[in-house]
Amino acid sequence: MRFSWRRGCPVGPVELRLLRVDHWGFDRRVHRGELVVHRDHARRILKVMEQLFRARYPIQRLRLVDAYRGDDDRSMAANNTSGFNCRKVSGTRVWSEHAYGRAIDVNPLRNPYVTRGGRVSPPAGRPHANRSGRAPGMIHSGDKVVRAFAAAGWEWGGRWSGARDYQHFSSTGR
Repeated sequence: MRFSWRRGCPVGPVELRLLRVDHWGFDRRVHRGELVVHRDHARRILKVMEQLFRARYPIQRLRLVDAYRGDDDRSMAANNTSGFNCRKVSGTRVWSEHAYGRAIDVNPLRNPYVTRGGRVSPPAGRPHANRSGRAPGMIHSGDKVVRAFAAAGWEWGGRWSGARDYQHFSSTGR
């Protein structure tokens, strides 16, 4: 966690767990990926990832955000699924749920953050802002991804009113 953790973060490294999990890639092959989450959620998230693997849900990349020097924009642009990253909510002074290890973003290009005004993040996710389409790795209300996280007690940002964060799952609903 060379780039994703630093002094002043709201949780220390001892509170975090590194998960190594198999996942299906967009190339229909099995890959080994890594994800960091808060220790209180590690077992439940391992179960979620096992469910997604059994369902053959595709995840393009599952790398620590450190592979992108802790830069969330670079990680999203690579369609990287990630968890812990000591960062603030974009445009605020408030710690993101990612800074506590209580949030995971899944396939951000296929599941972008979309504001009421139509801003899309990451920008290359614009073709998937319209959720009526279907593409590998897209998340839709009630699908196997939403159900797996819900069974672990995590909520989906695609259900938010106003801005929708289709990539985002968190234990707190924020």
